[in-house]
Amino acid sequence: MKTAFLLTGGNLGNRLQNLERAASLIEENCGDILQLSSVYQTAAWGFTNQPDFYNQAIALQTLLQPDVLMQALLDIEKIMGRERSFKMAPRIIDIDILLIGELVYQSQLVTVPHPRLAERRFVLTPLAEIAGNIIHPVFHKTINELLVDCKDELTVHKISINK
Repeated sequence: MKTAFLLTGGNLGNRLQNLERAASLIEENCGDILQLSSVYQTAAWGFTNQPDFYNQAIALQTLLQPDVLMQALLDIEKIMGRERSFKMAPRIIDIDILLIGELVYQSQLVTVPHPRLAERRFVLTPLAEIAGNIIHPVFHKTINELLVDCKDELTVHKISINK
């Protein structure tokens, strides 16, 4: 079994409820959730003329290989009503694989670790809450160190604390 770290996020509909439903579907279809971060609110990254996003990091114990896990996550997005109209469009849910243990892997479907993980404060902040001392297998820095070094200036606000 491997521990995969995921990021869920969305900016349409009931954002908190959508994160909860995504976590439930992930646990039903992909493995056991070991830990959830708090929920964080951030302005949209890239295409900024859209509602703020809510994001949450998940530590997942899974037997699934990266491509199978990614396909399961894409299926969950589809079940929840995700429509892909254009890159960085508003969305009801987005689920990304950030890390899977120390794995470095690339296929047509997924790249692990996530190639832009270290560039985005909205990813690093919730991930640091649950995995701050994990070492990134490519950059050889902890998630906490990557967060300190991150040049992204978007403000990330904690809006709920996971109990």
